[in-house]
Amino acid sequence: MRRDLIAGLCALLIAAGTVSFLKAREVVDRIVARVENDIILQSDIQELKEYQELIGEKSEGDRAILDRLIDQWIVRSEAVLSRFQEPKDEEIDRGVARVVKSFSSPEEYEERKKKSGLNDAEVRKIVASQLYLSNYLDSRFRPSAQIDEKAIEDFYQNAVVPRAKARGQDPPTLDASRDTIQEALVQSDINEQAARWLTESRGRLHVQKFLEEGTK
Repeated sequence: MRRDLIAGLCALLIAAGTVSFLKAREVVDRIVARVENDIILQSDIQELKEYQELIGEKSEGDRAILDRLIDQWIVRSEAVLSRFQEPKDEEIDRGVARVVKSFSSPEEYEERKKKSGLNDAEVRKIVASQLYLSNYLDSRFRPSAQIDEKAIEDFYQNAVVPRAKARGQDPPTLDASRDTIQEALVQSDINEQAARWLTESRGRLHVQKFLEEGTK
């Protein structure tokens, strides 16, 4: 009977602790913005910040990350409205593999992931989301990207050749570099088009931000 009583008290303490933990989570995970009829949570900011830490990007402040999340909301809303296809599991697998291969070893990746606070499912979710958004932007703006021969030649002379010489290497020929240069310029054009579109789209949105004063 005494053992049953102890077990019952332990269960009660665990339940009480769980309730306290959930209440604490509710306080921390507050609404930081409303975009039209949707909300962005503090946990959304924290998750993106942890991913930046994982992949070694310069950590941004909460306000900068919130602006990034608002931009993502715009892209995702347009993509969903156009019924843009979600990335397949195989594409997501390759995306996660690229993240892992960006580290010197799988062990370093696991150590950094643990330090960031993310788990495998969260990393996969973020990779899948980024693929969806980047694929949509590519499909939307690539057809209108115009790269002429002079732009390719200028990039070769002003970027490829100096970079090779700085490394003490012979620069590759223009013909050997052409496809790579063209794709880099196309991606740059896509980014510029997307930036203009996002700026225009933000002006049409009803956005309320609730980050506290003094938050960076």
